[in-house]
Amino acid sequence: MHILAIISGEYGSRHVDNIRKHGPATWEITVWQAPSLFPLIIDYPEEYIPQDLPQVDLILSFAEHRGVAELLPDLAQVTGAQAVIAAIDHEAWLPRGLARQLRGWLDKIGVACATPKPLCSLTERDFGVTRRQRIAYQSAQISEFAAYFGQPSLIIKVDEKSRTIQSVQVERDAVCGCARYVAEKLVGVSVDEAGEKAGLLHHHYPCLASMGKDSDFDDTLMHVSGNVLKDNVEAQVRPFRKIQYLSPGERSE
Repeated sequence: MHILAIISGEYGSRHVDNIRKHGPATWEITVWQAPSLFPLIIDYPEEYIPQDLPQVDLILSFAEHRGVAELLPDLAQVTGAQAVIAAIDHEAWLPRGLARQLRGWLDKIGVACATPKPLCSLTERDFGVTRRQRIAYQSAQISEFAAYFGQPSLIIKVDEKSRTIQSVQVERDAVCGCARYVAEKLVGVSVDEAGEKAGLLHHHYPCLASMGKDSDFDDTLMHVSGNVLKDNVEAQVRPFRKIQYLSPGERSE
């Protein structure tokens, strides 16, 4: 699969570095550094789009400016892309209204589009847009990408005797690499502390999502992202936890 990754700063650069390091060797990635300034209204998109971009299968937009989203339909036509993933880790970079428009624009020209909010809500079938809403999609290109990067999925093996984490396999990493970092640090941790430890490690990485409160979640996207990973860990260690029951009026053993 040939991928065009659009970046405009450190946020996108870190994503691309992780994809190149841990993605399939068969993926070919071209990076386009998008302009940092755009007019309020882009009348002539072709003035901002390089004419020497290669033909690609998938476009990844990690840009930190809403103006890039307005270029994506033209970019898809220029490159022949069949699908687009436009990350939303900050509302200012791709506001919810513009994200809806973008999905509609691309649908009209037969290009699949996923706008995961946050980026680590992307799976092989759907993506998150609010706390209770997910949107399904059908795209072989997006699904192939999401098999490796998106909503973190770890496979945890527990030593039942010591009740500690024996090994952690990364089934699907976060695009930024956070899940892989957390997985490495969880080995040897008690199952009673694993969920909380995963949340702390997520913040230490650090997560690249916004710390501003988002009205779609009534929380920060960084916290939403952290909870996605934390929930994945807690679901797997829960059967190994020891639950202490207290009876009122009696001394616990």
